[in-house]
Amino acid sequence: MSLYDDAVLVLKGYEGREEGQDALRQVYVDHLAAHPDGLWKSCGDGHITASALVVDPSRDRVLLTLHRKMRMWLQMGGHCEPGDATLTAAALREGTEESGIAGLSLLPGGPVRLDRHHTPCAWHLDVQYAAVAPPDAVEAISDESLDLRWFGWDEVAEVADESVVRLMAATRSRL
Repeated sequence: MSLYDDAVLVLKGYEGREEGQDALRQVYVDHLAAHPDGLWKSCGDGHITASALVVDPSRDRVLLTLHRKMRMWLQMGGHCEPGDATLTAAALREGTEESGIAGLSLLPGGPVRLDRHHTPCAWHLDVQYAAVAPPDAVEAISDESLDLRWFGWDEVAEVADESVVRLMAATRSRL
């Protein structure tokens, strides 16, 4: 199965609990139907991305990255790559690369939510997962980040935008 086929299956099976998630899911499915290259950064009309909100083993904090280009506190995530077999693999790879933490495990049940946002390169149709770090996790800043920091659930709204706050809330309800 190709990454494209996996993405279509994941999106068709996604059942968002929040208002607007079903309509957004359909936007993603329609985007892929209209753009066979809709998973790749080269698709100027927008592309599917994958991200992971990293949660500490005690489930009391989340790890955010101060993104080098965006200059915002965000979850780990980014563009799909040709070596990604599935969207979950892409989210796990991005989470691992940007956090420096090996052994992340995605929460069961598929994506936590969807979020569409504009970036300097194009619209990102982000498929958002959540991952729990292993007990011995030690984070390491990647070259895509200015900083990494653990934040308590109640601190996220003070530093991050609404999309991260919504992802955090959806993750907490999944936990």
